[in-house]
Amino acid sequence: MHIRQILSRYVRGVQGFLFPILEEKIGPLSETKQQLIQILELLGLERHVAVCRGGRGRPATDRIALARAFVAKMVYNLPTTKDLVERLGSDPTLRRICGLGEAVPSEATFSRAFAEFAEMGLAESVHKALIGKYQAGRLVGHISRDSTEIEAREEPVIKAKPAKAKRKRGRPRRGEEVPHEVRRLEVQPTRTLEENLKDLPQTCGSGTKLNSKGHTEHWIGYKLHLDVADGQIPISAILTSASVHDSQVAIPLAQMTAQRVVNCYDLMDAAYDAKPLRAFSAQLGHVPLIDFNRRTPGDLRDFSPCEAQRFRERTTVERVNGRLKDEFGARTIRVRGAKKVMEHLMFGLLALTADQLLRLVT
Repeated sequence: MHIRQILSRYVRGVQGFLFPILEEKIGPLSETKQQLIQILELLGLERHVAVCRGGRGRPATDRIALARAFVAKMVYNLPTTKDLVERLGSDPTLRRICGLGEAVPSEATFSRAFAEFAEMGLAESVHKALIGKYQAGRLVGHISRDSTEIEAREEPVIKAKPAKAKRKRGRPRRGEEVPHEVRRLEVQPTRTLEENLKDLPQTCGSGTKLNSKGHTEHWIGYKLHLDVADGQIPISAILTSASVHDSQVAIPLAQMTAQRVVNCYDLMDAAYDAKPLRAFSAQLGHVPLIDFNRRTPGDLRDFSPCEAQRFRERTTVERVNGRLKDEFGARTIRVRGAKKVMEHLMFGLLALTADQLLRLVT
């Protein structure tokens, strides 16, 4: 059965059967609450969170309910956990949707649960399962690749420059071997995804980029690198230090995406214009459409009319980055450390992915 037909059946079931039952039990549902219910039902968090069993000591708060509350935080675009606790305390309907009782857990309880989720990579595993269920059987036309800056409230880690072997100036003598510095792009195609991910810096750093108007911008924090399919469906995500160049993450992203979906075209901007990236894309059986970084006036490379038309699809990743920041919490990072920052972003990406899948139907 086609993915859109599966999602259509799901939406009809939720709207035709679940909404009337919930409205009878907990009262009228606003448009945002209906959106949240559909997202939570699509994600199926209970299949990924262990249920707390009885034991000695104080009973632990249900982790499934807390995970649902973190998704609600992203859907409502609440900046802090304190705002989430206050919203749950004043909205009994939202508490019921999340699966919480009359007593709202404290901020400390939410923080402890979030640390657990970050350590186990809960949101990432749920997102991977979601893509596997609703996108693995689909032939994706275009994968659009890009990064976006993530500002964080922590001190950047100053990296020590590696010591380089000194050599004399001028041309090397006959027979003298000049040491060749192996670059990350040269070795990435020969490594596994896990090895490439381990090699990428993830500490808080300082980043610099040119904006759309040609002005230089600086920020302290991280970079979120995304692969987005047609329909604005995020397929893969990797978090790195802000100082990591976009091209350094292209091959790990391509490896991750290739494990999840089959696509035809890889669309990237001029920051990814490098021979190893074009070669690796072709090695995967894709057609690389990478904008040209014209470093010399004599560089006259350009897209054909058909390629230029296809390349316009790359704006899907820019729209996803915009929605993630404006609607799903990526502008309000209050946690510290790469694991927690990634978990925060992935909860937002989870809600966004589910919302975009539902939009395919409507």
